[in-house]
Amino acid sequence: RPSGAGQPVPEEGPECPGPEEPCGRGGRRLRTAFSAEQLSTLESSFQRQQYLGAAERRQLAGRMRLSEVQIKTWFQNRRMKLKRQL
Repeated sequence: RPSGAGQPVPEEGPECPGPEEPCGRGGRRLRTAFSAEQLSTLESSFQRQQYLGAAERRQLAGRMRLSEVQIKTWFQNRRMKLKRQL
């Protein structure tokens, strides 16, 4: 393997549209690595409100420079984590 062993490899090579778009049919987007600051902001938002409306999601996404889908998915995953803990 090349020196990038362990790194995800796009399915379709250089014509892959980027990390926000899936590659080819059935392709998956790379996992988002949230920064510590982003996680802190997301957790504090979650402590105040477990469900975000569209307006809050848009505002948070714009402030954190993430997509609304990333925010929505993080909140869904966080609610499931809380459910498992309880």
